[in-house]
Amino acid sequence: MKRFFKSYGFSIFWIIAFIDIGATAFNNSILHIITKPLLLPLLVISLFFSVSPGNKKALVLTGLFFAFMGDVALLFEDRNPLFFITGLVCFLLTHLFYILFFLTIKSAAPSLLKKKPALIILVVAYTGGLLFLLVPKLGSLVVPVILYAVILSLMFLFSLHVYHKVNSQAGKLFIWGAALFVVSDSLLAINKFYSPLAYAGFFIMLTYCLAQYLIVKGFIKMDAYVTVSI
Repeated sequence: MKRFFKSYGFSIFWIIAFIDIGATAFNNSILHIITKPLLLPLLVISLFFSVSPGNKKALVLTGLFFAFMGDVALLFEDRNPLFFITGLVCFLLTHLFYILFFLTIKSAAPSLLKKKPALIILVVAYTGGLLFLLVPKLGSLVVPVILYAVILSLMFLFSLHVYHKVNSQAGKLFIWGAALFVVSDSLLAINKFYSPLAYAGFFIMLTYCLAQYLIVKGFIKMDAYVTVSI
């Protein structure tokens, strides 16, 4: 089983992902309900069998677990607003565990944010601009959405922070994964609270699948580099 998922797990993930993205694009809710809950477990199993044991892996796996819970909750958000809140909390926990993972990466290499502090300003400006659009539309969800936006932005900033502290491949994958997470959640928020977007579901799921995949692959590249170096 280990060899199978190490060799084919990510390929199976993308087959299911493209089926799910297609189901979303064509509003096939039944197929979407079947395929979406399979995505994160496939990433979890593939990651588990692809890297060596350690606390860092546990943090990423826990983040993926909460993302899975969030995926399932959001499938039913139209039935009860509590499902959306549950999904929001689950993904907030996902980002917190990703932040904890980034914080465990120790290196004497300088932080990218120290070398280019303007990146912090850009991230804060983007988050502030997005919230400026959304806050008047949020109603009772103002506080949880603002909190979520802050944690999401911090997750992206920490991905920038560790860029020089890991090997180049892993650093790029972390940044692209975190950036696509921001894009996916931004599209979801704009579509839900501000104004419906054309093909919103398609682009939200595409960027979300890419985001999770790239973060997981970044961890694998980092682990492989450390293992070889040792």
